Amino acid sequence: MARLDRNQEGGLLSRSSEAGPFQEVRPGWQVLSAQFPDDRECLASFLVLEVAEVLQGAKPANLVSIANRRRSCGRNPYLLWMEHGAALVAESGLAVRELADRGNSILLLLYRPEALDELLAKKSVAVILGKVGYPQSLNREAVLQELTRRVAGEGFPHEIGVFLGYPLKDVVGFLGWARLSFTCQGPWKIFGEPSQSLSLARLHRECRCQMSQRLAAGCSPLECLRGAVRAGLAGEMFSCAA
Repeated sequence: MARLDRNQEGGLLSRSSEAGPFQEVRPGWQVLSAQFPDDRECLASFLVLEVAEVLQGAKPANLVSIANRRRSCGRNPYLLWMEHGAALVAESGLAVRELADRGNSILLLLYRPEALDELLAKKSVAVILGKVGYPQSLNREAVLQELTRRVAGEGFPHEIGVFLGYPLKDVVGFLGWARLSFTCQGPWKIFGEPSQSLSLARLHRECRCQMSQRLAAGCSPLECLRGAVRAGLAGEMFSCAA
């Protein structure tokens, strides 16, 4: 599953297939995975597509949901994650938080630690998270523990958009804290003046398209995973040799 779908619960997130103008034609993982017979490379190709925006510095974090089932390529990404996931993330410079493992799927938050720390240090973010009951001290570990607890509970924490770097106006608009009208539906629900949100959504889409194109051109997914975050932190576009 390429993206967590909480749209049926009225959540801020929406299914990418419902994104209208945000749809794009690009090779998906099911197609690209055939290029990578090695299990580590196969899993790495899955991960770099799922967190392309994070790897390229356009987003602090992303949700990755991995279903426990065999795909058409004959492999099960859930089992690959259990065997190789921790080591691959450690090599990437990213960090991971397991939000829920229900047996039939696992929900992960993959993030850049320094980017998430910078986000949590913002006063506006502290106000929003404090208002919905997060710890007063926005220590990353304490905040992620609270987020994990909420994901495990009933419903779904709609403030998740804060962690994913969505414009705060869209988060507070969805929560009903501001008199902002619903403007349009993209990868998330957009409220108020849409230009900032639409530009960010386009950037996220471009990151995924570029990563897909790199893999299709023969780039090593392991090198993409290791190198893209360094380029993102330096404010550069990542490239790799085929």
